[in-house]
Amino acid sequence: AIHACLVAGLEAAGLPAEAIQFVPTRDRAAVGLMLTGLDNTIDVIVPRGGKSLVARVQMEARVPVFAHLEGICHVYVDRLADLEMAKKIVVNAKMRRTGVCGAAETLLVDAKVADQYLKPLIEALQQAGCRVRGDRQSLALGVPGVTPASESDWSTEYLDAIISVKLVDGVREAIDHIERYGSHHTEAIITSDKRTAQRFVAEVDSAIVLHNASTQFADGGEFGMGAEIGIATGKLHARGPVGAEQLCSFKYLVTGDGTIRP
Repeated sequence: AIHACLVAGLEAAGLPAEAIQFVPTRDRAAVGLMLTGLDNTIDVIVPRGGKSLVARVQMEARVPVFAHLEGICHVYVDRLADLEMAKKIVVNAKMRRTGVCGAAETLLVDAKVADQYLKPLIEALQQAGCRVRGDRQSLALGVPGVTPASESDWSTEYLDAIISVKLVDGVREAIDHIERYGSHHTEAIITSDKRTAQRFVAEVDSAIVLHNASTQFADGGEFGMGAEIGIATGKLHARGPVGAEQLCSFKYLVTGDGTIRP
């Protein structure tokens, strides 16, 4: 049905219907054949599906792949964040759509302001229907309804109304945590301090990094790229939202009139 819609769109635009092909089989052996490139007839693969499929494609492909395995996205609330802004962004980043790859999975809060910020942030999440798992430090503050987080929580993509919460000693520890447990997808910092924001944006090695904005903006349409094909977390040749332009390669045409290079 999806293929039929795409073909109808191609025909309506006066483009060849054969530009988008459908593989009429569910035999997984076909996946292996496609990963080899089918004698150079496949230029790039964008795997959309479960984690096991994407992992297999990345492991076996002999052609370029635009893919990400997980969206373990973080929101860091800095000591100079506006609390009301932070509450609004954190709830949206987690709860707007919990099943998308840009949904926040971990909330990092500067320990310097935990006494004032943690309870309101957690309560805002809980009121929106989110379950909260906290590290030892956050549990010690006694916010009701928070359950202990395990080591595996920091590297879990919940895709559900669950979030893990950790107190960190400033932006440096926040960046270190993201580097250790993140998936290089999308991260956000909430702060009024421009220097801290600049450091976070520069040092966090993710495809999308936001300042005072929700991670749910991780979408090609929101970036003005049109329909999104996926989000790439690698670095070659496209990174971040992948639209039609990012799928295109280049050809350089040079004309001359006997021109030579001196």
